[in-house]
Amino acid sequence: MALFRMSPKAMQVVIAAAALTATAQAACASDSFMDPQGPIAAVQKVHLFRATILILLAVIPVLVLVPLIAFRYRRRKEGGAIYRPKWDFSGPLEFVMWGVPVLIVALLSFYLWKATHRLDPYSDRFGEMPALNVQIVGLDWKWLFIYPDLGIASVGELGIPVKQQVAMTLTTDTVMQSFMIPALAGQIYAMPGMTTELHVVSDVAATMQGENTQYNGRGFTKQKFQTVAMSAEEFNEWVDMVRSNGIALNDETYRILAMRTDRDEVQAALGTAQMPDNALYFTLEDSNLFHSIVHRYHGNNALTADQQPGTVEFGQEAQQ
Repeated sequence: MALFRMSPKAMQVVIAAAALTATAQAACASDSFMDPQGPIAAVQKVHLFRATILILLAVIPVLVLVPLIAFRYRRRKEGGAIYRPKWDFSGPLEFVMWGVPVLIVALLSFYLWKATHRLDPYSDRFGEMPALNVQIVGLDWKWLFIYPDLGIASVGELGIPVKQQVAMTLTTDTVMQSFMIPALAGQIYAMPGMTTELHVVSDVAATMQGENTQYNGRGFTKQKFQTVAMSAEEFNEWVDMVRSNGIALNDETYRILAMRTDRDEVQAALGTAQMPDNALYFTLEDSNLFHSIVHRYHGNNALTADQQPGTVEFGQEAQQ
């Protein structure tokens, strides 16, 4: 039997295609709750499958029976179907038609109520150790992660330890935004002058994508970040690295950060050779920065345009 031979050029194409497929699978492996990296996303996945199965119990019979009924009772000579022009009611049929949907809705309601309380974003029932506090500020078009207890902050990269609860407190210094790390938990909204909470925990060391799911202008597609879950030792090393390579997060730095710039533009403005190409590191000079951002909207007078991030007066928006 002659062996199948492939030309070197064709072999290169196949190898490149396989490598591209493997890279794509690895890149999107932790970007969805369908591939959960923590217990919260895992429960969400189970809830979706359970709800889908219950709904299919009502949908599949309809999809099957409608064509069969149309075929059996179609107009034709010498048909085999019984002709009953005065028939208008069937107890068993009515019981099935109404009873099954009622039962499905009741089961869905029970599981939804149970999952809603179990997956309450304010609940801290997951995790094996005391929570790590992270304060998150939404800007145009990036997320600022503040670690008040560690004296550091970052943009574009959220480092978290494995098996440890992460207690997030969120706000924005611009328009309303929606924070989400699909592989860990569902989305939570953040608004200026207000705070919301989200608790997450990762079971394994992994890199996951986070994003803003609320459209907010030109840089919306770039408002993504990498969530890096690592062991306790690696997390401590990451904290030391951020502390060693970060620049001071003061009023001047924050003003540059809060301008209407996407992540690439602010990376060019504040990034250094010691930082990754897709992340900014800071040392925290004011541990009350997050609370200052929240409470600046609680005064008796409205902020002027040049005091409000997200306006042209505060910082010019770069043209596309």
